[in-house]
Amino acid sequence: MNKTEVLSSSEFSLHHHPPPPLQRSVGIIGAPFSKGQSKDGVECAPSKLRAAGLLDRLRQQGCAVKDYGNLTFENVALDEPVNGSKSVRTVGSANQRLSEAVKAVKRDGHTAVILGGDHSLAIGSIHGHTAAVGPVSVVWVDAHADINTPLTSNTGNIHGQPMSYLLYELQSKLPPLPNFSWMKPCVSSRDLVYIGLRDVDPAECYIMKLLAVKVFSMTQVDQLGMARVMEETCDYLWDRTKKPIHLSYDIDAIDPSITPATGTPAVGGLTYREGVYITEYLYQTGLLSAVDMVEVNPLRGRTEDDVRSTVSTAVDLLLGCFGRRREGNHLPDYSLPEP
Repeated sequence: MNKTEVLSSSEFSLHHHPPPPLQRSVGIIGAPFSKGQSKDGVECAPSKLRAAGLLDRLRQQGCAVKDYGNLTFENVALDEPVNGSKSVRTVGSANQRLSEAVKAVKRDGHTAVILGGDHSLAIGSIHGHTAAVGPVSVVWVDAHADINTPLTSNTGNIHGQPMSYLLYELQSKLPPLPNFSWMKPCVSSRDLVYIGLRDVDPAECYIMKLLAVKVFSMTQVDQLGMARVMEETCDYLWDRTKKPIHLSYDIDAIDPSITPATGTPAVGGLTYREGVYITEYLYQTGLLSAVDMVEVNPLRGRTEDDVRSTVSTAVDLLLGCFGRRREGNHLPDYSLPEP
């Protein structure tokens, strides 16, 4: 078998096969954006993740890294709620900018890494990804489904709505919104898998059942174990065709005992080991094409240890997306020094 051949989930295991030498060119986009929700601080995350050594550690595991810097976003004046949703114009223009940035990173030949910011940014990151490469599969790792429509949301915060903007099947349920005319649906519900859900609104539950979305809630994670969840995830996504994978990872998928510095923590989440296993497994597929890391909020940690634990876990998750192995890594050209 050629080393770069993509392996089916039944043909490899993390224990017996080294990761294929794929996805080693990384393009980093900082998206310090917080207007998809109401809590300040999430805009500080890109600088915190860089300061924790993300770029250097990626390079140490053999990745070529290009940092595109942080995007700047316009604050729209008089951004009154529309159909109950808040900051619609600001969120719409920010995501249009992010979409163009992701498209450019993909066309430069990199795996795109988007450092959020809140999860409303997935609208632009997934839109830009599909604009560059065509249809994608989405693996959404989160405590929350984020599939409310503007008309079902109880809070009006768009970080709880991004999937409804992206799915073809929900477009008839979305009212016209200012600064969203650029946005066209780009994901089929059959190409979406959720992992880690445990705090889901009634309307979201109804929508996921209506569209027959594949969901591995924490109940299924407990029943099956993460290895089986990942096997079934890839079998499901690859049943029709193998598309590039967009991993949208909300740090609140991890239990708040490990990642407390986030805006909407929910108890009973993924362990550190389960969370990292997801990234290791998707790396081995050879199909991981873009990654969102969102909702790290340094101002929500009660102590410095809370912030440090959250940020370091987010960094480890990203490193797992690009070949970090818990049994250790070395560069391909490493050799022992001679006496």
